Amino acid sequence: MPRLMFLVSSARVLPLDDGTTYETGTFAEEALTPYERFVEAGLDFDVVTPDGNPPNIDPYGLEPIFHYPDEDEDFLGTITRTFAHDIDDIRLTLRHITELGLIGARRIFQALRGKGLSPVEARELISKAAKDSWERDRQFADTLTGPACPLTRAEIGQRIGEVIAESEAESARVARTLAEIPGFRHPLNLGEMSDEQMASYDAVFAPGGHGPMVDLADNPDVRRLLAILHEASAPIASLCHGPAMLLSAGAKVDGTWLFDGYRVTAITNEEEYQTEPSARPVADGAERPTGQVQWQIESALRNAGAVFDDARAPWTSHVVVDRNLITGQNPNSSEAVADAVLKSLNLL
Repeated sequence: MPRLMFLVSSARVLPLDDGTTYETGTFAEEALTPYERFVEAGLDFDVVTPDGNPPNIDPYGLEPIFHYPDEDEDFLGTITRTFAHDIDDIRLTLRHITELGLIGARRIFQALRGKGLSPVEARELISKAAKDSWERDRQFADTLTGPACPLTRAEIGQRIGEVIAESEAESARVARTLAEIPGFRHPLNLGEMSDEQMASYDAVFAPGGHGPMVDLADNPDVRRLLAILHEASAPIASLCHGPAMLLSAGAKVDGTWLFDGYRVTAITNEEEYQTEPSARPVADGAERPTGQVQWQIESALRNAGAVFDDARAPWTSHVVVDRNLITGQNPNSSEAVADAVLKSLNLL
């Protein structure tokens, strides 16, 4: 059975460009989804952090918006595709998907069917309202409400509320599950591993969250690990901010970066801008951060010599495999990148 190193950041704060710091760590979905897929496949793996300290789960990754039910997300995709024909003309941002109530589309579709509308009629009504919601930056429930819709504003709000409630419950489950994983409570220490111990692994996977930008991007032990695994052509996988670890890689004999010319993906500059600390929700009465992240992973990878390959639209699942390098773009790529790792180890 192949053996994988599940390399997780143990960083707890992210330095911002104004000298302040912001709580960070590992993004919940990017850690738990691959973890559960690896367990399901019977993969032998160890959770490892750079210093042996437990990882911190980024509170932002536990927001309900990142834990919508799959069936609701998939249905919303069938709606947005009806009017997002040209990505350059209409660009759906994280705000559109998470803050305007569009996620309630599937539940509202079911309610409209219950009022006697045909599937085609219900979809047309929802698609028109969703496009209007995007164009005018209005709440989906407000754009639906009117003579053409047989549902009241309260009924529409109830359906959207159902999704949010289920998302909150899933977020709580994810937090509990991560807290109970023995490897996350007592990880191994990368810094204490010898080259021989590192070589005993057949692959490495690093999830994201801003943490990897703090303790994986310029780490001599990560540099040793990458050199050893790359020499053995072992799979080197990472997700979202996780590819920051590739920046720790040393140079080849000709002086070029170890992954020079490799196709990679990671969180894009555009996605990073949409999730800056200053753009995130804050608790009532809390002070909103004013600082920004000090650097962007996409730019850093390009500058190092990578051929950056991102999806046509932000926040869509995108995985790039180039030789032994496997990278995923964002949280929505979590399952796909886990499957790519399992395929590379002949376990899928």
